[in-house]
Amino acid sequence: MSILITGGTKGIGLVIARRLAPIHGRVVLAYHSDEAAAQAAKAQIAATGAAVEIVRGDVGDIDGAAALIAEVEAQGHGLAHIVHSAAMIYPTTLLGADLVHFRQAMETNGLSLLYLVHAAQNLLGEGSSVVFITSGGARIPLANYGALGVGKAMSEAIIRYLVAELAPRGVRINAVAPGLVHTTSVAAMVGGEATAAAVVERSARSNPSGRASRDSDYASLVEYLLSPDAAFIQGQVIAANGGASVIG
Repeated sequence: MSILITGGTKGIGLVIARRLAPIHGRVVLAYHSDEAAAQAAKAQIAATGAAVEIVRGDVGDIDGAAALIAEVEAQGHGLAHIVHSAAMIYPTTLLGADLVHFRQAMETNGLSLLYLVHAAQNLLGEGSSVVFITSGGARIPLANYGALGVGKAMSEAIIRYLVAELAPRGVRINAVAPGLVHTTSVAAMVGGEATAAAVVERSARSNPSGRASRDSDYASLVEYLLSPDAAFIQGQVIAANGGASVIG
């Protein structure tokens, strides 16, 4: 059985893929456009000894999400779990946004979760788990984060509604909110790699746990949520951020 990881060829998605691949043995990494990064990610995962496929698609489009799931099904290995980490980076205020661009971001960052689960509903069965990668910006407004934060808040609401429909099938759905990590997406959001490094360092100094987020902090949580031990966890948004969202 395969695990589908959207946004799995870069950043947080790739970290999760590296964690899960040796454990589950087969992953499908979905990506939007960066072919070079996709091929590099495939090589990384293959080096772990796991089977890996890469699939290009647009999860922010109804037909695109359905086509992606159809391609996973056509591979013939089944679908055990979905980890949805894909996002569209569009730094903007709400009133200053280009609304056409903003609507596209809402589909990718919000509605795509429903598009994927809707398309995959007949493939997911007893013991399957869907994990959405969200962020604290879904609940606490951040500067120029509206296109991500509002979209992720939408997905969190979708998760709560889907529990009533998925839980009777033995399928669970939850979200993980990592702490701030230095990724290319964060750099794009804040204006560059140097700025991102400074933001992450400042976040580490102010974190009540006294350090920056590590890849294992959130990847291990995703691993747990896919395991049978998490069978009774439904509809939750679990933060792995050292307490940053508790102490202002």
